[in-house]
Amino acid sequence: MYKRKLNQITIFEDPAMFGGIALNPENDWVRMAKLIPWWAFEEKYAEQFPSETGQPADSLRVALGSQIIKEKYHFSDELVVAEIVMNPYLQYFLGFPEYRQTAPFDPSMMTRFRQRLTPEMLQEVNDVIIGRKKAEDVGKDTHDDEPPDDDGGSAEDSSADESEDDGKNEGTLILDATCVPQNIRFPTDASLLNEARENSEEIIDAFHKAGLTEGKKPRTYRKNAKKKYNGFSKSRKKTKKSIRTVKKEQLNYLRRNLKSIDIIIRNHPDEWEKALTNWQLERLEVIRLLYEQQRKMYETHTNRIDNRIVSLSQPWVRPIVRGKQNAEVEFGAKVELSDVDGFLRIEDFRWDAFNESTTLKDSVKAYRKAYGHYPARVLADTIFRTRENVRYCKSHHIHLNGPRLGRPPKDPAVRKAELLLEWLESGERGDIERRIGIGKRTTSLGLITAKLEHTSTPAKSWLIHPS
Repeated sequence: MYKRKLNQITIFEDPAMFGGIALNPENDWVRMAKLIPWWAFEEKYAEQFPSETGQPADSLRVALGSQIIKEKYHFSDELVVAEIVMNPYLQYFLGFPEYRQTAPFDPSMMTRFRQRLTPEMLQEVNDVIIGRKKAEDVGKDTHDDEPPDDDGGSAEDSSADESEDDGKNEGTLILDATCVPQNIRFPTDASLLNEARENSEEIIDAFHKAGLTEGKKPRTYRKNAKKKYNGFSKSRKKTKKSIRTVKKEQLNYLRRNLKSIDIIIRNHPDEWEKALTNWQLERLEVIRLLYEQQRKMYETHTNRIDNRIVSLSQPWVRPIVRGKQNAEVEFGAKVELSDVDGFLRIEDFRWDAFNESTTLKDSVKAYRKAYGHYPARVLADTIFRTRENVRYCKSHHIHLNGPRLGRPPKDPAVRKAELLLEWLESGERGDIERRIGIGKRTTSLGLITAKLEHTSTPAKSWLIHPS
């Protein structure tokens, strides 16, 4: 039954057997092919294809391997397929039985591969590669017999947990958070309102084409609106007054268009949805929300609002305030990463901004679940050093870096020793900063180009691979 779900891929132990072509066994792609335990995930991947009829789907090795190739070379989907056709090492990496000069799959399949590779599955692949999980335990929940963790509640529970875990802590857990920027146009209120106005005009045109306007298209004043916005966008010096003026104009044009759309919907409740495409139906809801947000910010003279939309095509993207010198605000997802023995792992991932200090307990629990014991040290940024986190680490005999709360000690020798330890641990904590920097320069961690929410999310999981 399983063989009918997926195309079975041959895995060669000897690269010299690859269709009579002698491959270098020290090649990076040959070595990586042996590093990843493909077989451990094939059956779990096959669960997405319950039907026994039809053409078999490509295996996990082809799906995941093609994404790794794309990440390694920074290619588009079309160039990935073209490079696979030309390179026998890549075909060996994907598990093909012999070299072929035809495309193994259509470039559009790359999007489907990203949809099928869930973040949980990709996280398991990383955990197996870095030794955090055994290949035989894929799909299983290890350390289920561990005693329940204590969050520092009652004194009795805390003391019992201390005696149980005393002397068993090992290893160092380094934590940090960063923003993963999304490839969107830099958002301004005027440009967003102009794009929303143009989209609303397209919706009105679709209604008129479907005969829902009684033969008379509602007036949109699109020429005047476009002329005014173009004059604003081409001006070199944009003052606060000119920005506020163009926002008011675009809001009024958009309000008029939405009012015309509402009248058509009210007059044709059973027909209006059929006149629009799925894309237009989704975009209409985003336009309504954008208008309400922009109108509220205009009336209250503010530039801040909850769940602010910064892209009509990707409305799930949010602004993340970083406070960096060259990037005060970035637009994308916020991700918390952990560094254990030089390997990065995603601990938390959200599109909305969050305080990473609230995730320390979960990261420590995940470490304990993977290795069977608590870490001896947690090295993190200052924001992680809250009273609650300090109390939690102390109750489990975990050393949390940074200055202790309260007044500094009066003894100069003790104070000097504490400052020296802080300096040494801050340098050690810099390892995760360096690896994040490498990831942003050498992989797509610096800019996610996927355009769908469910394909952007897995992209951030599999790109965090061992250095």
